[in-house]
Amino acid sequence: MPFIRAASKVAQQVLLAPGCSCEPLYVSARCISISPRQVTSDASFHSVSFSETDHPKVLITGGLGQLGVGLAKLLRKQFGNNNVILSDIRKPPNHVFHSGPFIYSDILDYKNLREIVVNNRITWLVHYSVLLSAVGEANVTLARDVNITGLHNILDIAVEHGLRLFVPSTIGAFGPTSPRNPTPDLCIQRPRTIYGVSKVHAELMGEYYHHRYGLDFRCLRYPGIISADSQPGGGTTDYAVQIFHDAIKNGKFVCNLKPDTRLPMMFIDDCLRATLEVMEAPAETLSMRTYNINAMSFTPEELAQEVQKQLPDLEVSYETDPVRQAIADSWPMNFEDSNARKDWGWKHEYDLAELVQTMLNFIGSDSRVAHAN
Repeated sequence: MPFIRAASKVAQQVLLAPGCSCEPLYVSARCISISPRQVTSDASFHSVSFSETDHPKVLITGGLGQLGVGLAKLLRKQFGNNNVILSDIRKPPNHVFHSGPFIYSDILDYKNLREIVVNNRITWLVHYSVLLSAVGEANVTLARDVNITGLHNILDIAVEHGLRLFVPSTIGAFGPTSPRNPTPDLCIQRPRTIYGVSKVHAELMGEYYHHRYGLDFRCLRYPGIISADSQPGGGTTDYAVQIFHDAIKNGKFVCNLKPDTRLPMMFIDDCLRATLEVMEAPAETLSMRTYNINAMSFTPEELAQEVQKQLPDLEVSYETDPVRQAIADSWPMNFEDSNARKDWGWKHEYDLAELVQTMLNFIGSDSRVAHAN
């Protein structure tokens, strides 16, 4: 193919020619097989500001998990239905597919991700694809691929295309040597699960890319998230969701954690609102790139007692799962989140009583509550 060889020779001459007065030639890092570590030290990447476009164009990876559908709904109200694209490797249910744009996206396929970002002019990327704590411990190899290799693809694409990138972190990013009550933003972490290790890796890599390349990286450490419209997904805090489903279904709940296991928790509406607020926050207000956020902290026993105020016939028993219990015992009991409240005005709305009432109402317990009353 003489034309291609000739074109390649000309390109090499342009790239190597000293003192060229023409505009710089930008070549994709992946096309010429270099990594962001080979970008010059004075390189700068900036996400598109709201002065340059009416609304961000958002891609959500892992969109069919616990948070993706709810965040898409919130962002579509804010920015318009067609400006928010959900993606996953699974087939979406009908109500999700018809609610707004949905596409197949595999975070381990760099070319696929890159095409999506380019073809849809993405400016914000919310990276929710992850294997959670208990599931990750059962399949470390897959967790490493999804949680770490997939993250590297996301980071490289965000740098290459100047995206504003949100990657959530978790209470699982801390370990048994971390201060637990409360746990500040900056302290020793040293987690002992592949999930936690991968999240610390994500925090540090995101902050490194921010300082090294100017990537607009933003991260929140979520507490346990409680939502009514999705099933538990294999996390250690999922008991706090399962109790509501079991209470409504059969009036009995078996908890896999000890009754006095205290963990920080948050209702999903607060979590999604916090995510939008930190993404919209002006960069100059952010004193750090990874923040704790918190709303409440409770034990399985305290949650059960609050549910029993509405459903007094609920029977609760405890069959401790040693794997999940060991994970929970290494996690924070309470998050200290004063930096988020000071820097960008974070404020939660749901306490334990409001959480329980909202969950029971949403799941459809009206008739059971009425019968109990």
